[in-house]
Amino acid sequence: MTLQYPKIIDVIQNGLCIGCGLCESVSDGLVSMQMNTQGSIRPTNIDVLTDQQQEVLLNSCPGIRVEARSDTESSATIQHDPVWGKYYRLQKAWSGTSNTRFQAATGGVLTSLSIHLLEENKINFVYHIGANPIKPLRNQSYKSRTNPEVISNCSSRYGPTSPLDGFIQALEMQEPFAIIAKPCDLNAVHNLSKIDPRVNQYCRYRLAMVCGGQSRLTKSWKVLDEMGLAEDELTVFRYRGYGNPGKIRAETTDGRTREYEYNSFWEDENNWDIETRCKFCPDALGACADVAAADFWPGGFPVGEDAGFNSIITHTLQGEDLVNAAVNSRHLILGDRLDIDEMNNSQPHQVRKKQALLSRFKGLKVCQITPIETLGYLLGELTQIKCNHKE
Repeated sequence: MTLQYPKIIDVIQNGLCIGCGLCESVSDGLVSMQMNTQGSIRPTNIDVLTDQQQEVLLNSCPGIRVEARSDTESSATIQHDPVWGKYYRLQKAWSGTSNTRFQAATGGVLTSLSIHLLEENKINFVYHIGANPIKPLRNQSYKSRTNPEVISNCSSRYGPTSPLDGFIQALEMQEPFAIIAKPCDLNAVHNLSKIDPRVNQYCRYRLAMVCGGQSRLTKSWKVLDEMGLAEDELTVFRYRGYGNPGKIRAETTDGRTREYEYNSFWEDENNWDIETRCKFCPDALGACADVAAADFWPGGFPVGEDAGFNSIITHTLQGEDLVNAAVNSRHLILGDRLDIDEMNNSQPHQVRKKQALLSRFKGLKVCQITPIETLGYLLGELTQIKCNHKE
């Protein structure tokens, strides 16, 4: 595919912006990421970008291009699946610390890997997302340097996020760090690494959560309405965790609490209210990560609460080494190995979305919109995949 975007504003107008925040970071804050009335975060004041900044963004934006990360060290043990990408390992895993396993989303794998890296002095901080302390329905980026800081910002944060709004500034600190982010955000990081050597120099580890799509804040507002609460009353808004999957929990300034079932929040896929780009996403499974962690629920949905465990996908030898080291340090516990059929059955919506991708790209072309350029995803093989999940 040939890129046909003269300016980054074209990506926004075509609906392929995910609001990752890189525009703000590249412009050093002259461009600001703001919530719009549709419940999406988008860059504003975009016309202030210089030609050089435009060039950086046009070469990095995940609304323009995504590329599966190729391991620099070849290995005969690597496998390739058209849905799940290149991988060394598919396996159940969970945190070796019971409190982390309970408090974090699913099994606490990404939290535990991050804590292992901090304790082993492999990194100085973890760059990730947590709740906004003033508006806890919303999210912001954090640099966590201690175990308590990592844990305080663990668990999934649904709704719009701009995790890369300070990424360039993190590189400028010239300290080794790990990033936990959505696959699309790591697509941007990988693209940026091709033109900025500081990315590979300082962003030492890339960890992803397998993503079902970024919901707009309108979905969260609807839940608040059902709870009978206003956003400015909140002191806590937790999307999940404290169990697997755990309940959505809201706490207010006057001491009221409300809870909402996880399954009620996500049961109707037609009402997920996800971003437009998510419907055309070539990589929701973290092919640019060293390690990706997913929910593992046979049939694709939780049935009650359980102790919490992830499925993990290691995409690089560095990811393999990290998992093995975290097991040896007892930060991580491994369960059964998994096969592709089990992964497909646990994430059937990911299989359906991958199978539909080429048709959706054709639809974009009919609308005279350039589809996302994809490299290394073998999309042509997807028509051969069958999903055994029954609706």
